[in-house]
Amino acid sequence: MAIKIINANEVSKDFYQPRTLGSSVTEKVQTFIAKVKAQGDKGLHQINDELFNSGFDKASPDTFEIPKEILKASAEKMQKENPKLYDAISHSYELALKFAKKQRKCFYDFETELEEGLFTGQKIIPVERAGLYVPAGRFPLFSSLVMCASPAKASGCSETILCTPPAPNPDKTNPKAPYADEGIMATAYICGIDKVFALGGAQAVAAMAYGTESIPKCDVIAGPGNKFVTEAKRLVYGDVGIDMIAGPTEAFIIADESANPSWVAADMLAQAEHDVDAQSVLVTFTEDFAKKVSEEIEKQLETLPTAKTTRQSIDKNGLIIIAESLETASKIANGKAPEHLELAMDQGENRTKLMELTHNYGTLFIGHQAAEVLGDYAAGLNHILPTSGAAKFTGGLSVRMFLKTVTTLRTEQNSDGSLKEGVKHSIKTASILGHTEGLTAHARAAEVREG
Repeated sequence: MAIKIINANEVSKDFYQPRTLGSSVTEKVQTFIAKVKAQGDKGLHQINDELFNSGFDKASPDTFEIPKEILKASAEKMQKENPKLYDAISHSYELALKFAKKQRKCFYDFETELEEGLFTGQKIIPVERAGLYVPAGRFPLFSSLVMCASPAKASGCSETILCTPPAPNPDKTNPKAPYADEGIMATAYICGIDKVFALGGAQAVAAMAYGTESIPKCDVIAGPGNKFVTEAKRLVYGDVGIDMIAGPTEAFIIADESANPSWVAADMLAQAEHDVDAQSVLVTFTEDFAKKVSEEIEKQLETLPTAKTTRQSIDKNGLIIIAESLETASKIANGKAPEHLELAMDQGENRTKLMELTHNYGTLFIGHQAAEVLGDYAAGLNHILPTSGAAKFTGGLSVRMFLKTVTTLRTEQNSDGSLKEGVKHSIKTASILGHTEGLTAHARAAEVREG
């Protein structure tokens, strides 16, 4: 079976609908959250024992916090036994932190005099405690920890904590001591995470949202996870801030004849290997190029170790669309609002025009060398991005998630104690609006200051 190829006029309305994993887990997650809120650590241990005994989790430790010396030992072990990986994680974090610090500088305090004596301003204040979640299933996501930690650290928040699923402790003298994936523990140490807990799933989200005897209550929670984690984040939102509700991952490529078919195919397969619900889409302008990419996909699948998952993703969700113009390509892209949008085109008028026409995406990758995988790992950009059309109204995880924009009001009087004209004007306006809305006490609270 080969990837489906269609013309632009054959794109269905369903193509543009939000792609979510659905939620048949709400009741279960609600039960977990209620148990954690009511029983704290005791509830966490009961949930963990149940999941461990059913084979869902790999371990159920007696306590949750992983000692700092264990994190340090994991990092030192990685540095000694796999220095290339250690250096790669360090480089990825360095770039991501540098980018996040640049973002932080865009948010600044100010005060301005709108009218005489009437001063308004804003303050940018980091949240006190950031809760981060990193899964450790089929693929432990070191890079997602980097992406969560870097904006949290750059924001200046007082404390960062991490929850990640428990793993069997290799210490035979204390097998029930808390432990996690060694790569994630090493990455946590590299990123300077303050506290790490061997706790996964919806129960970890509940613990960070409401706090227990062991897990501190957080102000925001960020990071990817399975459908249980995602549903838990949705349910606790409002009691705590969250980064976003993530659906299946997606890549959307617009490529012309200047693109290398093998590169385009490689990028589509890279996205498809995440899971069977991932979606890779190509929009191009000739049937000939579409067929070349399709052939390359089949050729590369033959030697891909993750071919089983990738094949299912390509067959189920993959698509190549032939468009007659740049305008049509951009219209499809904006309607889809993909997580990742690649413009696989030579520098020139057409690429510039597409950059102007497209505006709904999590991250835009410009040119043949700007592969989406670089954004995943080693370009400073954050790879936790909006999916399922959410790019129409939000961007990806950034330092903004860990910052609060609050506002200030200050007034000044004349040297003789009289009101300045701007303050008088504001009081007059407030009085009129208060009376008009029937809120007399509001009006009077302004009028008593007229002097």
